[in-house]
Amino acid sequence: MDRISWDQYYMAQSNLLALRSTCTRLMVGATIVRDKRIIAGGYNGSVSGSVHCTDEGCYVIDGHCVRTVHAEANALLQCAKFGVPTENAEMYVTHFPCLQCCKQIIQSGIKTVYYAVDYRNHPYAIDLFKEAGVNMKKVELTYLAVDTKYQQKAEYVKTLLDELESSSEDEDQLNSLKVQAENLFER
Repeated sequence: MDRISWDQYYMAQSNLLALRSTCTRLMVGATIVRDKRIIAGGYNGSVSGSVHCTDEGCYVIDGHCVRTVHAEANALLQCAKFGVPTENAEMYVTHFPCLQCCKQIIQSGIKTVYYAVDYRNHPYAIDLFKEAGVNMKKVELTYLAVDTKYQQKAEYVKTLLDELESSSEDEDQLNSLKVQAENLFER
């Protein structure tokens, strides 16, 4: 049996962290690794003890939710809080880092950023990474054991079943479909 690669393992960890996100606009996770050991993880969410986007909606200014701390920053801050050095470490993040996170990553001494999804890749962020000698590598998660679109899929299936219920006369078939959907989305 082939084992999952290290890159896939750490990217899966980042996707798992993203499921803790409290921002409804985009779920992001980040894992910091040094010497093949996970030293920190973060997801995008509100400041500790503050209101979450999932509670009151996103607080959007100039197209950005300002209520959340980004996943990359949360992971770096976790290292700072507990005195864990990040010099020469690697970061695995679900989405290409924004410009502000790029600067924080460079300042923290991270040497390689692995990302799964291109997301508004800012040209200046790319230039800064190159200038600072930070390697950027795209690692698409091929061993997806974590479904980050679970809630959207469950809501979509529920909508479809509701529409079928209002238009279908075959109650047995509808009940069968409902049972299948419930089995698929069991928690």
